[in-house]
Amino acid sequence: MNLHGRDIKIFAGNASVKFAKEMANYLGLPMGKSEVSHFADGETSVSISESSRGSDVFVVQSTGAPANENLMELLLMIDAFKRASAGRITAVMPYFGYARQDRKAKSREPISARLIADLITTSGADRVLTMDLHSPQIQGFFNIPVDHLLGAPSLVPYYEKKFEGRLDNLVVVSPDIGSIGRAREFAKRLNVPLAIIDKRRSAANVSEVMNLIGEVKGRDVIIYDDLIDTAGSICNGVEAVLRQGAKSVCAAVTHPVLSGPAIENISLCGVEEVVVLDTIELPEEKKTEKIKIIQVATVFAEAVARIYSDKSMSSLFF
Repeated sequence: MNLHGRDIKIFAGNASVKFAKEMANYLGLPMGKSEVSHFADGETSVSISESSRGSDVFVVQSTGAPANENLMELLLMIDAFKRASAGRITAVMPYFGYARQDRKAKSREPISARLIADLITTSGADRVLTMDLHSPQIQGFFNIPVDHLLGAPSLVPYYEKKFEGRLDNLVVVSPDIGSIGRAREFAKRLNVPLAIIDKRRSAANVSEVMNLIGEVKGRDVIIYDDLIDTAGSICNGVEAVLRQGAKSVCAAVTHPVLSGPAIENISLCGVEEVVVLDTIELPEEKKTEKIKIIQVATVFAEAVARIYSDKSMSSLFF
């Protein structure tokens, strides 16, 4: 694949090997040859086994858990390609870690998302490709282009089929005030009403439902959010809408972070299923009957093809 004098190469960090292979297969490309390992003292070692001089290089790496290790892999890979005279380097981050730390919530706190943006830029990336940032304004933390894909277009067809013939009984619920924008857009795509959960967060990963704004009695409910971490917010939301008489409840989420007691919480709460995208590779022990995974590697591959050929990305958002 060579459209304008540079070849295209796709490399993967350890967190996204399967995802990168699916992207490469879709594009009809071989995977770039590289190895990321560790020295005896735990420091990350990066070895690139083929020339990338003048190439359009795409480094695929989600920065979920272990976030610091995966982030360091990404930064060192980008630096290696910069020093190898790659023509252009794009950091493909299906999941952008540290995105929840996008502002100072209290005194003497870092704005971690801004620091991560600076590190990625300084390492030598020319562009970032990601999906469903926790806060879209993080794009403004970068001084390089950021292509921000949306997860909703990949989730909507599943629910259109699942609730075919009964979409008029469906309602989308935002799990908190901060998620209203993305939940409203998701509801608009399905052409269904929106309800909102008003909650209070007393500490990180701890929340309490205060009010439910909207009508869910007798309705099928989809709780929609950008990520699921410990599943506390989702499960509290499930309990809240069931108390208000919801007929059934499922959850649609872009990023399956699934930390700590998440799997246990999901199994115990009344959610019918949790549909997630494959932006974070799940180990086998986190794949349960209640969790359904929808692939978006082909969406990222299409975005890569458009970046490479300098074509518009806008049609991918609809």
